[in-house]
Amino acid sequence: MKSGFVSLIGRPNAGKSTLVNEIVGKKVAITSNKPQTTRNIIKGIYNDEESQIVFIDTPGIHKPNNKLGNVLNKQAFYGINDADIILLLVDASEELGGGDKFIIDKLHDVSVPVILVLNKIDKLNNEQIMQKIIEYKDLYSFAEIVPLSALKGKNTTELIKTLKTYLKDEIMYYGASDITDRSLDFMIAEIVREKVFNLTDEEVPHSVTCVTEAVEVGKTSYNIYVNIIVDRDSLKKIIIGSGGSLIKKIGTQARIDLEKLLNKKIYLNLNVKTVKKWRDKEQYLNSFGFNDFLE
Repeated sequence: MKSGFVSLIGRPNAGKSTLVNEIVGKKVAITSNKPQTTRNIIKGIYNDEESQIVFIDTPGIHKPNNKLGNVLNKQAFYGINDADIILLLVDASEELGGGDKFIIDKLHDVSVPVILVLNKIDKLNNEQIMQKIIEYKDLYSFAEIVPLSALKGKNTTELIKTLKTYLKDEIMYYGASDITDRSLDFMIAEIVREKVFNLTDEEVPHSVTCVTEAVEVGKTSYNIYVNIIVDRDSLKKIIIGSGGSLIKKIGTQARIDLEKLLNKKIYLNLNVKTVKKWRDKEQYLNSFGFNDFLE
């Protein structure tokens, strides 16, 4: 049995959370095309007969324009120093930019293997993939370069094979059936938050968090209660929607994912609350569990 910790870093929307979910086989990290979707360090646990690989999903590294952005960057860079292997994910369908070069520059002092993952190759042909490999290979002494498509599940098994060659530990850090270090309450709240992200405009998500109030477990079903919390009444009206239309869509989409996760019938009860005192930035950040990262 070989094991180890693998930290995924990269710009927002590079596909880190999608890759973790694909490898683990369950939704343990939410995904969205909105920036700053991932707000916490989340571990996804891959197990097979010969290995246990703990993937550390981190927030996207970006140029921050507020305190929340600074905190997210601090969490992401914290993950760099807390792993046996680093996976740098880049969106291969986009041009190499200053953001990717900034992250690569931060890696020059690390002492663990860095593997470059060229994600979203389903959007490229073979010649374009080779061009991307050539473009990146001289920027840093990568231990490996692995092209794949996290969304399509293409070449992810090759990534696992590659990672196994770098595993050095010989201990199981988690149980053989574990898929994440996060609680069920956290995962439920995150799935609801993902649907809020995907069904609202960009100005809404950054003022929203979700809290699981109760989970009632029955023989064949779960009754779940989640509060969607915002900091002003105007956002509450947006999330509820005309005649409750949007909150119903959020609930329907979240229920589908929760039933896949829990393999039981889900009765989901959503409530939107306004907590205006969260306008205080420190209280607001504390509400997301960022206490340890506040300056």
